[in-house]
Amino acid sequence: MATEIIMPKAGMDMEEGTIIKWLVSEGDKVDTGDPILEILTDKVNMEVEAETTGTILKIAAKEGDVLPVFTVIGYIGKEGEQVPDASSSAPAKEEKPEKEQAKAEVKPAKEAQKQEDEYDVVVLGAGPGGYVAAIRAAQLGAKTAIVEAQYFGGTCLNVGCIPTKTLVKNAEILHQIEHAGARGINVAKPEIDMKKVKQNKDSVVKKLTGGIGSLLKSNGVAIIDGIGKANNDNTVEITEGKDKGKTVKFEKLIIATGSIPLVPPIPGLDLPGIMTSTEILDLEEIPKELVVIGGGVIGCEFATIYNSFGTKVTIVEMMPKLIPNMDAEVSAELEKQLKKAGVEVMTDSKVEKVEAAGDGFAVTVSGKNEISIKAEKVLVSIGRKANLTGLEALDIKKDRTIEVDDYLRTSKENIYAVGDITGKIQLAHLASAQGMKAAENAMGESKKMDYRLVPSCIYTIPEIGAVGLTEEEARRKYDVAIGKFPMMVSGKAIAMGETEGFVKIITDKKYGEILGVHIVGPNATELVAEATAVMKLEGTIEELGDIIHAHPTISETIMEAAHDVHGQCIHLPKK
Repeated sequence: MATEIIMPKAGMDMEEGTIIKWLVSEGDKVDTGDPILEILTDKVNMEVEAETTGTILKIAAKEGDVLPVFTVIGYIGKEGEQVPDASSSAPAKEEKPEKEQAKAEVKPAKEAQKQEDEYDVVVLGAGPGGYVAAIRAAQLGAKTAIVEAQYFGGTCLNVGCIPTKTLVKNAEILHQIEHAGARGINVAKPEIDMKKVKQNKDSVVKKLTGGIGSLLKSNGVAIIDGIGKANNDNTVEITEGKDKGKTVKFEKLIIATGSIPLVPPIPGLDLPGIMTSTEILDLEEIPKELVVIGGGVIGCEFATIYNSFGTKVTIVEMMPKLIPNMDAEVSAELEKQLKKAGVEVMTDSKVEKVEAAGDGFAVTVSGKNEISIKAEKVLVSIGRKANLTGLEALDIKKDRTIEVDDYLRTSKENIYAVGDITGKIQLAHLASAQGMKAAENAMGESKKMDYRLVPSCIYTIPEIGAVGLTEEEARRKYDVAIGKFPMMVSGKAIAMGETEGFVKIITDKKYGEILGVHIVGPNATELVAEATAVMKLEGTIEELGDIIHAHPTISETIMEAAHDVHGQCIHLPKK
């Protein structure tokens, strides 16, 4: 008897799944465990494996179908074996009253009048701001199209936060192996296969980009392949890509074209082999030496990664401290930990030129003294600039970025902009929040952006999480009280062997308002969410300290730091 292939229930809350791609055809031979199709559940693609060995007798559902769990979508059996009619195997659909069916078939008059290439909302760019905006607009009833020339998910998903986090995880594993001996676990020196490292990174990216494409399709968003050139007559011309030559009309336009790496005018940075944060992700060999130009978030994360891989890393930063916009104590702690791990850090220093030298480069750096640093590879990571490609003819206020108001509107009422293009904080989660509000405002709502509580995360070893004002910023406006709790006193951190760092909470002494929270240590990028939530709900430092935290956890350090604001921390000596 043939074995049914069914839409699996891959989670407690899963009610339906989307068939993304069949990996086999009718007549193919498969073994137990072979992947036979990809499905979308929520936002993640997953492969469905064959439950038996045999022949694919019938494929009963096509790619793109959205089906309830347990629906029969195919059969595996002996070659030539008969299978039942698949249509009778699908879960029965509930009959609806005639009136309800008729109502469901009636489209809004406005949508019915639109031509094929006319849209309520057109989104330029499918990064974390753009794809969220497109889906939200579609959810609100807009006929929506999204224009993308390269890949779904933008910089973050493809050449930014997601791929770097796969490399950071590798660095964390190596860090744990390095210190395993102190815990009684003796591990031989690990070998790093950079080709497999890259393959793993690429597979993670592929899985998530496929998920975004499926989400757009499942929400009815039209996907247009190419670079969009926006015009003042409410049209977008597609100038490159598969849909080159096509023109679409919009009532509302949301610009989400993102940013590109900024390369400063330093002699030699145009030499072959000089890398930005994009190229360094595709290295298949570990460099002996790496000079990182720029000690911001990107530079410090890659310094952490390649230092763990065994590379001799030097960071060159013009400003007096690493990650200049961070709290001074946080920056000092990060510099301390990087140096402790073997990274050379040069602040108050400037790269004057880069020259080819043998199989690598000679980097001339000025500071206290002018020196030349030998490097097999050079990474330029001084920041990013807005991508204004395709927007040259658009009559809106723009210079190096696009000017928007608190509602994400540009100087033209029907055009919105979100993400890095707006010149605000360059973070994927902020772009998504902007995309959500821009779509809602384009559909008639009136929601303002609030930039006061945007958490930032840095994936170094140890991690950093921060939200709100730094101590320096707070002291300019408030009479402050500060609480601080070191990780070296946390029972959980001691048990983990990760005692570097601290939690620092800055408050207004008069009212107990929490002004800023800065965390260095294990799980800091997760802990910052608690601080953000309490601050968003306008909780006071007393209320934060009253929250019962589970023991033993790293999250207890937030409670302890809250108690320390008033000198009442139980697990610190009396002040």
